[in-house]
Amino acid sequence: MKTSPDIVCLGEPLIEFNRPREGDGRTWLQGFGGDSQNVAIAAARQGASAGYLTSVGEDWMGDAFLELWKAEGVDASRVTRHPSAPTGVNFVTHSAAGHKFDYLRKNSAASLMTPDTLPVDYIAGARFLHLSAIGQAISDSARQTCDAAIAAARAAGVKVSYDTNLRLRLWDLDSARRTIDAAIARCDVALPSVDDSQQLTGLSAPDAIVDYYLGLGAPLVALKMGAEGSLIATSTKRERVAPHKVAAVDATGAGDTFDGAFLARLLAGDDPATAARYANVAAALSTRGYGSVTPIPRAADVLSELERA
Repeated sequence: MKTSPDIVCLGEPLIEFNRPREGDGRTWLQGFGGDSQNVAIAAARQGASAGYLTSVGEDWMGDAFLELWKAEGVDASRVTRHPSAPTGVNFVTHSAAGHKFDYLRKNSAASLMTPDTLPVDYIAGARFLHLSAIGQAISDSARQTCDAAIAAARAAGVKVSYDTNLRLRLWDLDSARRTIDAAIARCDVALPSVDDSQQLTGLSAPDAIVDYYLGLGAPLVALKMGAEGSLIATSTKRERVAPHKVAAVDATGAGDTFDGAFLARLLAGDDPATAARYANVAAALSTRGYGSVTPIPRAADVLSELERA
């Protein structure tokens, strides 16, 4: 009997406070964030089975996350709770330059995860392990935990999906480059964004960026380019996938929505370009509302939009 979901995500959840641009400057919308947990919810809303590995505090925020995951059908049976460390918090503000993140996450429950707490059997029973550079950057022990999870997945023949999400408030660029390059070399699906990758690689052209990541050893690269769509590449084939135009108000979590939708469609049997077309639409739809989780579309909405496109 299979006891693991198809997609297991690992990382840090963050209680989110999002201040809309058109508000009075005093109104904050409370929601949920954290890139890896956004991916789990996005995948679940597309019909995939998804689970989450993390630690949350024994606080109202940890309670809220457990209630959220239950409602969303995300398996949290292996989530642990720290008796004294808090659940992390994320603040999102908006300006003409885009959205900006500020955090209260130092010594959070998730940042205190250690390799010995990893449920290796749970990872081994999945089809994909998904994680990101943020999970590696929040602390040394979290980075070791992510490395151990990758090793466990590879030993069990589980594919590794990896997002380069770059947060330079968490670490310096040289450390980020070394760690991210090493993770890309051990992953099966690389999910970089063009903005992050330009900083990480020093390259500007999308084709050069995917060549770089393919050269590190990733068999499949899905480069997210925002309003320019995505570029999907293997060693033998590449295809630019057109963006889906919407009236966007908040791009928070759009890349995570792409990741979850892309993995869900790969598991459903789509080829990478077809999965990316679906994921582009899902990511675009997620920008029509505020917050990371609330606007993530469900499969019926994405399919309906695809029919009209």
